[in-house]
Amino acid sequence: MPQEDPWEPDASREIARSGPGRPPTGFYGAMPDADTPATDPDAEDEEEFEEIQVVPVRRQLSLAIAGFAGLLGLGLALGAQTSAPDYRLPYAIVLFGVQLLYLLAWIMALHPPAAGATAAVCAVVALVADYFAVTREPPGLFPLFLIALGGFVAAVVGQLFRAEDRKRVTDSWRTTLWIVLGVVAYAIPVIMTRQSLGTQTIVVCAAGAGVALLVARATDAVFPKPRIAAQVPRGATGVVLGSMLGTLASAALGSVLVLPFTPAKGAVAGLIAAVIANLVDLAVNFGEAGRRLAGDAPTFWVARHMQGPLGAFALAAPAAYAIAHWYLQ
Repeated sequence: MPQEDPWEPDASREIARSGPGRPPTGFYGAMPDADTPATDPDAEDEEEFEEIQVVPVRRQLSLAIAGFAGLLGLGLALGAQTSAPDYRLPYAIVLFGVQLLYLLAWIMALHPPAAGATAAVCAVVALVADYFAVTREPPGLFPLFLIALGGFVAAVVGQLFRAEDRKRVTDSWRTTLWIVLGVVAYAIPVIMTRQSLGTQTIVVCAAGAGVALLVARATDAVFPKPRIAAQVPRGATGVVLGSMLGTLASAALGSVLVLPFTPAKGAVAGLIAAVIANLVDLAVNFGEAGRRLAGDAPTFWVARHMQGPLGAFALAAPAAYAIAHWYLQ
């Protein structure tokens, strides 16, 4: 039978031209096709992940921070224990010095808008909070809350005068609030020395937090492993060991203090204080690492290394107040 569509040589040539295996046009296929992207060896290198730089642990610095944290916890505990009725002004003066250190460290670390005005407002807030903590009758936490609220409003108002500071107020109000609350929190131990069970609770919690930070930082100087993060010069062994020994120290104090303290209640109070202290200290380390990776200017080295212990005891003070009123009573 004759074929209706005969196979002609022209048809074969058309099929060959449209075949997928045909090389691109040009002199012996040497010319690249315009639609085919050229492979760049540099593009493959850019796709590779950069190696994460491991921040080294400085042994002497870790020991110095451990000593500072231990001295701070010892000072808070001994100051509360030696505060006599109607003679708490020396303890308030010591705490005012700690408040100034906290203010220096956190202002330089967080860089709030109008740093000078914010620092001046917080210094006045610290004085007023200490005065009310010593003289207010009856002693309570509510006046300190009002002082913190008024100080926060005054600090924010002081940040609204200059245009460059006004642009940052919306993003930095949390920073300002944290600085004001930390300054006011250091007046809480004075109030607790004027209440039943307050002095003993401050001693137990300060001992737990101080031992936890001391052991954690000292362990980092000897065995900073396993690393919590490559950019953070801290080890998990120190954090866990510090929390355990801080709890043990508070339990030992609970066994020698008067009722309602027992070794079990002392251990619970110490555990809470130790965990809070270690978490705040770690949060400061992570915050500093984040600022370093973002390319921000580094904090002054003294402020950077005092920031963790000072923030830890600032948050441990309201925790001790809550333990004394909601757990021990």
